[in-house]
Amino acid sequence: MATLHLLSRSPFTDTSGASCLRLLGAGDAVLLSGDAVYALQPGSRPFEVLGALPADRPLFALAEDLDARGLSAPDFVHAVDYAGFVELTLRFERTNSWL
Repeated sequence: MATLHLLSRSPFTDTSGASCLRLLGAGDAVLLSGDAVYALQPGSRPFEVLGALPADRPLFALAEDLDARGLSAPDFVHAVDYAGFVELTLRFERTNSWL
C-alpha cells in the first residue's frame, strides 16, 4: 500500500526526515511543508539526498511554504497548493505525518 509521508520539521534541527527516508518504499511519496522545505536549499546535504530519490518515490512541496521562505522548487520537486495537498491525501492509500 502506497503511503504519502508528511514532513514539516527542518532537517537541520530534527531527524524525522531521515527516519522517514529510511522507511520510504517504492510507490510512496513525500510532501514537504513548513520548515521541512528548508531541505530544498541548494548545496545542502538534505537537498542532495532528496535529489537522489528514485523516480518511483515522488517528492512534493507546499508552494506557500516555499514562497514564505524565499525558496523555489527544484526540477525534482512538484510544488503543490493546498488543493493539491488534499488531492495527494486522496491519491495515496495511507498518510503518515512525521511529528
